[in-house]
Amino acid sequence: MSAVNDTKFQPAVFLLTGIPALEDIHVWIFIPFCLMYIISILGNSFILFIIKTDPSLHEPMYIFLSMLVITDLGLSLSTLPTILGIYWFQSRKISHNACFSQVFFIHSLTLIESAVLLSMAFDRFVAICNPLRYASILTPPRIAKMGLVSVLRGVVLILPLPILLKQHRYCKDSILSQSYCLHQEVMTMACSDIRLNIIYGFFLTVSSRGMDLLLILLSYVMILKSVLSIPSHGKRLKVLNTCVSHVCVVLLFYTPEIALAVIYRFVKNYSPILPIVLGNVYMLVPPLMNPIVYSVKTQAIRVRIIRAFVK
Repeated sequence: MSAVNDTKFQPAVFLLTGIPALEDIHVWIFIPFCLMYIISILGNSFILFIIKTDPSLHEPMYIFLSMLVITDLGLSLSTLPTILGIYWFQSRKISHNACFSQVFFIHSLTLIESAVLLSMAFDRFVAICNPLRYASILTPPRIAKMGLVSVLRGVVLILPLPILLKQHRYCKDSILSQSYCLHQEVMTMACSDIRLNIIYGFFLTVSSRGMDLLLILLSYVMILKSVLSIPSHGKRLKVLNTCVSHVCVVLLFYTPEIALAVIYRFVKNYSPILPIVLGNVYMLVPPLMNPIVYSVKTQAIRVRIIRAFVK
């Protein structure tokens, strides 16, 4: 009898949410989303193609950029199915297993991207603070190991999340507020004890992305200290200009996440649309803007893009 009751009260699916009160025009809302996905996928693929086919770009900075591009492509493809389903096909249902799989891919890829951004900060630190040893420190085998560690860390640390979620029974209202599945929201749909999820999620945030951001900030403190010791004002600006692209990408990645955390924890009265908008910005804008930022601010990439279209 207990098994029958568990089956009765266990929802078979979660319901995802688009933009509340605008359901009638979801098809039209998908048009800008579709353009963002197209630009993101094509832009990142094109930059990856340029880096791969041009031997002069097989340097540490551009190898790390290619890692970032691959991660952004993965993030775009992870959220595309559910956003396409909601806004184009008006389908809000997602099975538990599909939702848990999306949780794994989204969170592991964001964790990998955070590690790649840290690696790129280390690249800028070595290039500016210890330029004579740049080639000996950032060797191809060492870069490959950094990339492998980033991927393994993302997979190993995130793998427990879908496993923990799968252990729960879901007998509450199973309507999610976002158009994709996130661990911090899916766990609140459970009607069993989620303390382990909360503790592990907090540990994960502090020990991974929190530590990454702290080390990135520390890298730039040391970079600024080194730059300020340069007597020539023109040389200072030239050196700092090599960091602009990375700083922009870091801000694009971390700002929406920090804003969401502040809203959920410290703001009592806010529009329900605000976290939805910030959530979409967090998932869609970095993969969209990263290739644009590097195309505009990195001369080597910009020159090769212009050359490709001029031909």
